[in-house]
Amino acid sequence: MDIETLWTEYKDHNSATARDKLLAEYTPLVRYTAQRMAINLPKSVQLGDLIGAGVIGLIKAVESFDATKEVKFETYATHKIRGAILDDLREQDWIPRSIRQKAKMVKNAYAELEKEIGRTPYDNEVAEHLNLKPIEFEELLNEVAPTAIVSLNEVISDNYGESTNTSLIDTLEDKDAENPLDRLGLEETKKTLANALLSLPENERHVIALYHYEELTLKEIGIAMNITESRVSQIHSKAMIKLKAKLLLKM
Repeated sequence: MDIETLWTEYKDHNSATARDKLLAEYTPLVRYTAQRMAINLPKSVQLGDLIGAGVIGLIKAVESFDATKEVKFETYATHKIRGAILDDLREQDWIPRSIRQKAKMVKNAYAELEKEIGRTPYDNEVAEHLNLKPIEFEELLNEVAPTAIVSLNEVISDNYGESTNTSLIDTLEDKDAENPLDRLGLEETKKTLANALLSLPENERHVIALYHYEELTLKEIGIAMNITESRVSQIHSKAMIKLKAKLLLKM
């Protein structure tokens, strides 16, 4: 039975057999997504736990998918799988509070300096603001890098500080996809982030594009850019902090 027939059997006749076959068909997508996310997480986070959480997301994706929306199921399911994994990670509070505090400190430093000097600050300026030597600032960026994995999936607020159903990743433009901001009317946030992306150095924009749109792993990006995987992680983390600092200034 081909995949289209399985979807028809499940959606039109609520066939449990068809549903189970669809889940089996798309299970590799869960493993792929979990493995990709695991690269950026501490060693203490088990891949099996990520896969388990991702399966919940896949089940929700199969049950709620609407083929009439003309969206590829793989795209829709990946979003659900990733969201389920992130929800599970947040519940486990896998990032130590001290690391969260350091990430917030760096983000605030970028925001404070930008407000003061009217542009995105350079790394040496942020390091000086934090009373750190350049090498200490680089080490700090490496330390807070794991927090960047959730940065683009955190729910943002509107102009009045109210929580929305829109995450930061939803506001980054993908010309081939429907823009959720057109529905939600958060045009100011869209403009803020579009400008923030343009203000990033080329290497940071490149990493953002390769990781979040081309879906390359940090290792693959490192090979493509001829830099180490740890350097890619650092660049990605720095870019996320800058984007969140831009949002902080907006609110």
